[in-house]
Amino acid sequence: MKRFDRKFGVDFIANLPTTPAVYLFKDEDERVVYVGKAKDIQRRLRSYRNASRRKVHKKMRDIVRVAVSVEIELKESERDALVRENELIQSLKPSFNVAGKYSFLYPAIGAQRTSARTLLCFTTAPDAWSGRGFTWYGAFPSRPRAKEAFDALAELLAMVGHVERTSALGPKPEGSFSRLVGVRQISAELFRALELLLAGRSREALPLLMVALLEKPRARREAEHVQALAKIVSAFYVQDLAPLRSALEASGDRGSFIPQDERDVLFIKHTTSDSS
Repeated sequence: MKRFDRKFGVDFIANLPTTPAVYLFKDEDERVVYVGKAKDIQRRLRSYRNASRRKVHKKMRDIVRVAVSVEIELKESERDALVRENELIQSLKPSFNVAGKYSFLYPAIGAQRTSARTLLCFTTAPDAWSGRGFTWYGAFPSRPRAKEAFDALAELLAMVGHVERTSALGPKPEGSFSRLVGVRQISAELFRALELLLAGRSREALPLLMVALLEKPRARREAEHVQALAKIVSAFYVQDLAPLRSALEASGDRGSFIPQDERDVLFIKHTTSDSS
């Protein structure tokens, strides 16, 4: 007899409906170890029952090995199941879940300009920077990708203008992972283009940067590196900035920022339908 049948009953799956649902595997202490969603709950749990010895099925086998019970929450649609799954993962943080569990680490990018300088901030705690005059963009689900794009953009701006000492930028909030970059001699036109870039509205900032960099000897010497940096920023626009703009506008929000704990639900609602 399969382990799944021994634990949950031979007729457990056969008695399930073929409708959307959220399922919660629990251990012997009633702790939820995994939360999942299904468009067809019967079919989904059958895949756990029939998990093979192949590497791709290892996580399923491990979940069944640890779990002693399964709780089912039926839902009207797959979208409802996705939203509920996200809520449970964020609140319970089950040990076998990874995606969506640490949304509080989703970074944001802040920008501001004064008559003297342009400031860019990369942080996982935008609230800690309130009152500092930043316009925020994000939050972004991939911290490595966002950090790479931020660093690339900061390096391009540093070639155009003059980078300020970190000590001259003011203190960072305690307890936050943040990077602050200050650059002088960035034109108002280029900064407006940067705002549109970060808001996911236009990539015009990149050709403007390239034109400005043509006048810089270092940029001309390192032309291949400059192109690589521009490609990183452009890819971030396609993968993260423009999709966030689309999702926000679809929800009726004309802003540029979504709180970390609301980002995943925004995209779930944007990419699924009530009829699914």
